[in-house]
Amino acid sequence: MKAVSKFAVMLSLVALASVAASAMTDEQAYLESCHKVPGVPVPVSVVAPTVGSEYSGATVQLEFIVDAAGKPADISVKSAPDNTLATAVVQAVKQWRFAPAEKNGLAVATKVALPVKIVSSAVSYPLAMN
Repeated sequence: MKAVSKFAVMLSLVALASVAASAMTDEQAYLESCHKVPGVPVPVSVVAPTVGSEYSGATVQLEFIVDAAGKPADISVKSAPDNTLATAVVQAVKQWRFAPAEKNGLAVATKVALPVKIVSSAVSYPLAMN
């Protein structure tokens, strides 16, 4: 059985506003802010869920495997205020792509815990080792 490590990512999402062509999108800003830590998968492509303002402040806790190809697999919802929000967040995260974790120079599957917090005024995506 492959050993997996855990990390947590605090992800805050908002409905995207119109952005000037020269400005970075919220997703691009997140990708630029990710810390590259050895042994931890790093997001290289993210998709924000589309949710209404009624979910502001809500958090969906996900766990999944980032496989050796960098794709999320075996996504499970550990907690969510309701199924509608959980479904929207899972559908978005299924579209994410990662640079997979490496061990001894080889890509390895890694277990990930991802709390997704919906906020109404700003996007913040700090990456932290758990």
